[in-house]
Amino acid sequence: MEILMPEPQIYVERTLAIIKPDVINKEEEIEDLILQSGFHIIQKRKLQLSPEQCSNFYAEQFGKVFFPNLTAYMSSGPIVAMVLARNCAVSYWKELLGPSNSLRARITHPHSLRALYGTDELRNGLHGSLSISSAEKEIRFMFPEAILEPVPTGQRARDYLNLYVKPTLLAGLTALCKEKPADPMVCAA
Repeated sequence: MEILMPEPQIYVERTLAIIKPDVINKEEEIEDLILQSGFHIIQKRKLQLSPEQCSNFYAEQFGKVFFPNLTAYMSSGPIVAMVLARNCAVSYWKELLGPSNSLRARITHPHSLRALYGTDELRNGLHGSLSISSAEKEIRFMFPEAILEPVPTGQRARDYLNLYVKPTLLAGLTALCKEKPADPMVCAA
């Protein structure tokens, strides 16, 4: 009888998630929902951004009517920044967040995080990266020490596993099998 083992998961995509100042008191609840949705929290930090840092983070929004209110809101208290990982992390996180306008989210996506925790379009509770490239940029902003190398996928991932991981595992398991335990009953437990 052959035992089938599931293929190991390689989390090929990361995204940035931010719990905004007005829902920081719901941090644990939100993290539980994130984990239940299949994400892994790779890095996490609580910080408070200055208005200048918020302006830099949201530089692409500069010139829009809501920009001053956005930077004031985001610098009004502590935030929690997290790097989330899973397959298709950016798109799954956007789906879990729902529409940016919390009022609209309550109608169209009532179980989304923004419907549950947001109050309006500005105070929507959470932030999510819009694309893989913006996720990389935002992760570097919030976690400057992070090393973001491209994670191999497909054949490159299989080649990496075959070249580096499998030989190490094989050598370790072979050495373990050659050891004769002093008390064989200890291994049976």
